[in-house]
Amino acid sequence: MNITPDELTVINNESANRFEIRIGDDVAFLTYTHDGSTIAYTHTEVPPALEGHGIAAKLAAHALDYARSNSFGVVPLCPYVAEYIKRHPEYADLVAPRARWREFLRSG
Repeated sequence: MNITPDELTVINNESANRFEIRIGDDVAFLTYTHDGSTIAYTHTEVPPALEGHGIAAKLAAHALDYARSNSFGVVPLCPYVAEYIKRHPEYADLVAPRARWREFLRSG
């Protein structure tokens, strides 16, 4: 399967609190919770058939761009998103103070 991430569309499925990329019957997604001016990214999942094509990175970049365009602080509870921010320091300024992290961890 030849997948080009630039050609994929990310959809914000607000009713499911997740960003999605659909390819055929497969759905890759990044889940979130939102509280006021902060959004927590909690889990990224890519079906095995879609792994290795940059889909998780496309989801992470879209989610972080969404946070920036809405002036949200980001709580990267998802290990993939946290690592993505480390590899792309242009998103580091979005990371919310640790006090906000604790609020999301208590509520989750």
